[in-house]
Amino acid sequence: MKNDHEARERFAIDLARRAGDLGLKYFRDLESLTIESKGHQDLVSQADREVELFIRAAIAADYPQDGIVGEEHASVTGSTGYDWVIDPIDGTANFVRGIPAWCVVIACARDGETVVGVIHEPSTGETFHGRLGGGAFVNGRPIRASAATSLEEGSVGTGFSNRAEAENIAVLIKKILAEGGVFFRNASGALMLAYVASGRLLGYVEEHMNAWDCLAGMLLIEEAGGTVLEADRSTVLRNGTRVISGGKGVFSNLQALCSGVFPA
Repeated sequence: MKNDHEARERFAIDLARRAGDLGLKYFRDLESLTIESKGHQDLVSQADREVELFIRAAIAADYPQDGIVGEEHASVTGSTGYDWVIDPIDGTANFVRGIPAWCVVIACARDGETVVGVIHEPSTGETFHGRLGGGAFVNGRPIRASAATSLEEGSVGTGFSNRAEAENIAVLIKKILAEGGVFFRNASGALMLAYVASGRLLGYVEEHMNAWDCLAGMLLIEEAGGTVLEADRSTVLRNGTRVISGGKGVFSNLQALCSGVFPA
Protein backbone atom coordinates (compact mmCIF):
# COMPACT_ATOMS: atom_id res chain seq x y z
CA MET A 1 0.00 0.00 0.00
CA LYS A 2 2.80 2.42 0.93
CA ASN A 3 4.60 1.86 -2.37
CA ASP A 4 1.33 2.27 -4.26
CA HIS A 5 0.64 5.59 -2.57
CA GLU A 6 4.20 6.75 -3.24
CA ALA A 7 3.70 5.94 -6.92
CA ARG A 8 0.39 7.78 -6.97
CA GLU A 9 2.00 10.79 -5.34
CA ARG A 10 4.81 10.89 -7.92
CA PHE A 11 2.25 10.52 -10.70
CA ALA A 12 0.11 13.36 -9.30
CA ILE A 13 3.09 15.70 -8.90
CA ASP A 14 4.20 15.16 -12.47
CA LEU A 15 0.67 15.45 -13.82
CA ALA A 16 -0.08 18.65 -11.88
CA ARG A 17 3.07 20.27 -13.23
CA ARG A 18 2.29 19.28 -16.81
CA ALA A 19 -1.29 20.48 -16.41
CA GLY A 20 0.06 23.72 -14.97
CA ASP A 21 2.24 24.23 -18.04
CA LEU A 22 -0.85 23.83 -20.21
CA GLY A 23 -2.76 26.30 -18.03
CA LEU A 24 0.08 28.81 -18.32
CA LYS A 25 -0.23 28.79 -22.12
CA TYR A 26 -3.84 29.95 -21.79
CA PHE A 27 -2.93 32.39 -19.00
CA ARG A 28 -0.40 34.10 -21.26
CA ASP A 29 -2.96 34.49 -24.04
CA LEU A 30 -6.02 35.72 -22.15
CA GLU A 31 -7.17 37.91 -25.03
CA SER A 32 -8.26 34.84 -26.97
CA LEU A 33 -9.71 32.92 -24.00
CA THR A 34 -13.42 32.02 -23.99
CA ILE A 35 -14.99 32.76 -20.60
CA GLU A 36 -18.48 31.88 -19.36
CA SER A 37 -20.38 32.63 -16.17
CA LYS A 38 -21.95 29.80 -14.15
CA GLY A 39 -23.47 32.26 -11.68
CA HIS A 40 -22.50 35.11 -9.37
CA GLN A 41 -18.69 35.19 -9.05
CA ASP A 42 -18.56 31.68 -10.57
CA LEU A 43 -16.64 31.66 -13.83
CA VAL A 44 -15.42 28.90 -16.12
CA SER A 45 -13.06 29.25 -19.05
CA GLN A 46 -11.95 27.21 -21.99
CA ALA A 47 -8.73 26.67 -20.05
CA ASP A 48 -10.57 25.04 -17.12
CA ARG A 49 -12.24 22.53 -19.40
CA GLU A 50 -9.19 21.75 -21.53
CA VAL A 51 -6.84 21.33 -18.56
CA GLU A 52 -9.34 19.03 -16.83
CA LEU A 53 -9.66 16.91 -19.98
CA PHE A 54 -5.85 16.70 -20.09
CA ILE A 55 -5.72 15.51 -16.48
CA ARG A 56 -8.55 13.02 -16.98
CA ALA A 57 -6.88 11.52 -20.04
CA ALA A 58 -3.63 10.97 -18.11
CA ILE A 59 -5.46 9.31 -15.23
CA ALA A 60 -7.46 7.10 -17.59
CA ALA A 61 -4.22 5.97 -19.24
CA ASP A 62 -2.32 5.13 -16.02
CA TYR A 63 -5.15 4.23 -13.63
CA PRO A 64 -8.02 3.15 -15.90
CA GLN A 65 -10.04 1.43 -13.18
CA ASP A 66 -10.03 4.38 -10.76
CA GLY A 67 -12.88 6.83 -10.37
CA ILE A 68 -12.59 10.53 -11.23
CA VAL A 69 -14.41 13.46 -9.63
CA GLY A 70 -13.81 16.88 -11.17
CA GLU A 71 -15.30 20.34 -11.31
CA GLU A 72 -16.01 20.77 -15.00
CA HIS A 73 -16.95 17.31 -16.31
CA ALA A 74 -19.10 14.38 -15.18
CA SER A 75 -17.82 11.95 -12.56
CA VAL A 76 -16.39 8.59 -13.60
CA THR A 77 -17.20 5.58 -11.40
CA GLY A 78 -14.25 3.29 -10.71
CA SER A 79 -13.89 -0.24 -9.38
CA THR A 80 -10.74 -0.01 -7.23
CA GLY A 81 -11.98 2.13 -4.33
CA TYR A 82 -9.69 4.94 -5.46
CA ASP A 83 -11.04 8.26 -6.75
CA TRP A 84 -9.00 11.09 -8.25
CA VAL A 85 -10.46 14.43 -7.21
CA ILE A 86 -9.36 17.28 -9.44
CA ASP A 87 -9.74 21.01 -9.94
CA PRO A 88 -7.90 22.03 -13.12
CA ILE A 89 -7.75 25.71 -12.18
CA ASP A 90 -8.67 26.78 -8.68
CA GLY A 91 -8.87 30.55 -8.71
CA THR A 92 -10.50 30.98 -12.10
CA ALA A 93 -11.63 34.53 -11.23
CA ASN A 94 -7.95 35.41 -10.76
CA PHE A 95 -6.87 33.45 -13.82
CA VAL A 96 -9.20 35.19 -16.28
CA ARG A 97 -8.23 38.63 -14.95
CA GLY A 98 -4.50 38.03 -15.24
CA ILE A 99 -3.86 37.72 -11.49
CA PRO A 100 -1.14 35.10 -10.87
CA ALA A 101 -2.85 33.38 -7.92
CA TRP A 102 -4.31 30.13 -9.20
CA CYS A 103 -3.38 26.48 -8.98
CA VAL A 104 -3.90 22.94 -10.23
CA VAL A 105 -5.31 20.64 -7.56
CA ILE A 106 -5.11 16.85 -7.62
CA ALA A 107 -6.12 14.59 -4.73
CA CYS A 108 -6.49 10.84 -4.58
CA ALA A 109 -8.90 9.27 -2.09
CA ARG A 110 -9.35 5.64 -1.11
CA ASP A 111 -12.86 4.83 0.13
CA GLY A 112 -13.34 8.52 0.89
CA GLU A 113 -10.05 8.96 2.79
CA THR A 114 -7.53 11.25 1.09
CA VAL A 115 -4.21 9.47 0.56
CA VAL A 116 -2.45 11.86 -1.84
CA GLY A 117 -2.67 15.63 -2.22
CA VAL A 118 -0.93 17.94 -4.70
CA ILE A 119 -1.42 21.68 -5.18
CA HIS A 120 0.71 23.20 -7.93
CA GLU A 121 0.99 26.96 -8.43
CA PRO A 122 2.38 27.48 -11.95
CA SER A 123 3.06 31.20 -11.56
CA THR A 124 5.59 30.60 -8.77
CA GLY A 125 6.66 27.07 -9.69
CA GLU A 126 5.74 25.82 -6.20
CA THR A 127 4.34 22.32 -5.85
CA PHE A 128 2.87 21.47 -2.45
CA HIS A 129 2.59 17.70 -2.09
CA GLY A 130 2.15 14.90 0.38
CA ARG A 131 0.65 11.52 1.05
CA LEU A 132 -1.07 9.96 4.06
CA GLY A 133 1.55 9.21 6.70
CA GLY A 134 4.37 10.54 4.54
CA GLY A 135 4.63 14.20 5.53
CA ALA A 136 4.05 17.40 3.55
CA PHE A 137 6.46 19.21 1.28
CA VAL A 138 6.90 22.07 -1.17
CA ASN A 139 9.19 21.16 -4.07
CA GLY A 140 10.62 18.36 -1.93
CA ARG A 141 11.31 20.50 1.16
CA PRO A 142 9.40 19.63 4.37
CA ILE A 143 6.77 22.13 5.49
CA ARG A 144 5.13 22.69 8.88
CA ALA A 145 1.92 24.38 9.94
CA SER A 146 2.25 27.46 12.13
CA ALA A 147 3.17 27.00 15.79
CA ALA A 148 1.38 30.25 16.73
CA THR A 149 -0.92 30.20 19.76
CA SER A 150 -2.72 33.49 19.12
CA LEU A 151 -4.54 34.95 16.13
CA GLU A 152 -2.51 38.11 16.69
CA GLU A 153 0.55 36.30 15.28
CA GLY A 154 -0.51 36.17 11.65
CA SER A 155 -3.36 36.06 9.14
CA VAL A 156 -6.32 33.72 8.78
CA GLY A 157 -7.44 32.76 5.29
CA THR A 158 -11.16 33.17 4.65
CA GLY A 159 -13.23 31.87 1.77
CA PHE A 160 -16.65 32.70 0.45
CA SER A 161 -18.83 31.12 -2.22
CA ASN A 162 -22.33 31.64 -3.50
CA ARG A 163 -23.37 28.50 -1.58
CA ALA A 164 -23.10 30.38 1.72
CA GLU A 165 -24.69 33.47 3.27
CA ALA A 166 -22.55 36.57 2.81
CA GLU A 167 -23.55 37.78 6.26
CA ASN A 168 -21.90 34.77 7.91
CA ILE A 169 -18.42 35.44 6.59
CA ALA A 170 -18.80 39.16 7.35
CA VAL A 171 -19.57 38.34 10.99
CA LEU A 172 -16.68 35.88 11.16
CA ILE A 173 -14.22 38.42 9.81
CA LYS A 174 -15.42 40.90 12.42
CA LYS A 175 -14.76 38.29 15.13
CA ILE A 176 -11.27 37.58 13.78
CA LEU A 177 -10.49 41.29 13.85
CA ALA A 178 -11.82 41.53 17.40
CA GLU A 179 -9.31 38.82 18.40
CA GLY A 180 -6.50 41.01 17.11
CA GLY A 181 -6.18 38.94 13.95
CA VAL A 182 -6.11 39.77 10.26
CA PHE A 183 -8.07 38.08 7.48
CA PHE A 184 -6.60 37.08 4.12
CA ARG A 185 -8.33 36.14 0.89
CA ASN A 186 -6.74 35.52 -2.50
CA ALA A 187 -9.75 33.86 -4.21
CA SER A 188 -8.10 30.43 -4.37
CA GLY A 189 -9.18 28.26 -1.46
CA ALA A 190 -6.84 25.42 -2.35
CA LEU A 191 -3.85 27.75 -2.46
CA MET A 192 -4.75 29.23 0.92
CA LEU A 193 -4.94 25.72 2.39
CA ALA A 194 -1.44 25.07 1.00
CA TYR A 195 -0.32 28.26 2.72
CA VAL A 196 -1.72 26.97 6.03
CA ALA A 197 0.22 23.72 5.58
CA SER A 198 3.41 25.71 4.99
CA GLY A 199 2.87 28.03 7.95
CA ARG A 200 2.30 31.14 5.86
CA LEU A 201 -1.25 31.48 7.17
CA LEU A 202 -2.36 30.59 10.70
CA GLY A 203 -5.47 28.87 9.42
CA TYR A 204 -8.22 28.82 6.83
CA VAL A 205 -12.00 28.70 7.24
CA GLU A 206 -14.88 28.42 4.79
CA GLU A 207 -18.49 27.49 5.42
CA HIS A 208 -18.58 25.06 2.49
CA MET A 209 -16.03 23.82 -0.03
CA ASN A 210 -16.31 21.26 -2.79
CA ALA A 211 -14.13 18.18 -2.50
CA TRP A 212 -11.93 19.14 -5.45
CA ASP A 213 -11.03 22.43 -3.75
CA CYS A 214 -10.24 21.17 -0.25
CA LEU A 215 -9.23 17.50 0.02
CA ALA A 216 -5.64 17.94 -1.14
CA GLY A 217 -5.04 20.93 1.12
CA MET A 218 -6.66 19.32 4.17
CA LEU A 219 -4.36 16.31 3.85
CA LEU A 220 -1.32 18.56 3.51
CA ILE A 221 -2.27 20.49 6.66
CA GLU A 222 -2.59 17.33 8.73
CA GLU A 223 0.64 15.93 7.34
CA ALA A 224 2.32 19.25 8.20
CA GLY A 225 1.26 18.93 11.85
CA GLY A 226 -1.87 21.08 11.69
CA THR A 227 -5.47 20.25 12.49
CA VAL A 228 -8.58 20.16 10.29
CA LEU A 229 -12.24 19.64 10.97
CA GLU A 230 -12.82 16.04 9.93
CA ALA A 231 -14.97 15.56 6.84
CA ASP A 232 -17.55 12.79 6.45
CA ARG A 233 -15.82 10.26 4.19
CA SER A 234 -19.14 8.84 3.02
CA THR A 235 -20.41 12.15 1.63
CA VAL A 236 -17.46 14.48 1.07
CA LEU A 237 -16.77 13.51 -2.55
CA ARG A 238 -20.38 14.15 -3.49
CA ASN A 239 -21.39 16.98 -1.15
CA GLY A 240 -18.19 18.73 -0.08
CA THR A 241 -17.63 19.83 3.51
CA ARG A 242 -17.18 22.67 5.96
CA VAL A 243 -13.52 23.61 6.32
CA ILE A 244 -11.91 24.79 9.54
CA SER A 245 -8.16 24.32 9.63
CA GLY A 246 -5.08 25.69 11.28
CA GLY A 247 -2.00 25.12 13.35
CA LYS A 248 -2.68 23.19 16.55
CA GLY A 249 -2.24 26.31 18.69
CA VAL A 250 -5.07 28.27 17.05
CA PHE A 251 -7.41 25.58 15.74
CA SER A 252 -9.67 25.44 18.80
CA ASN A 253 -10.03 29.23 18.77
CA LEU A 254 -10.94 29.23 15.09
CA GLN A 255 -13.43 26.41 15.65
CA ALA A 256 -15.07 28.34 18.48
CA LEU A 257 -15.35 31.48 16.35
CA CYS A 258 -16.91 29.53 13.49
CA SER A 259 -19.37 27.65 15.73
CA GLY A 260 -20.99 30.92 16.65
CA VAL A 261 -21.32 32.00 13.02
CA PHE A 262 -21.80 29.04 10.68
CA PRO A 263 -25.13 27.18 11.00
CA ALA A 264 -25.03 23.74 12.60
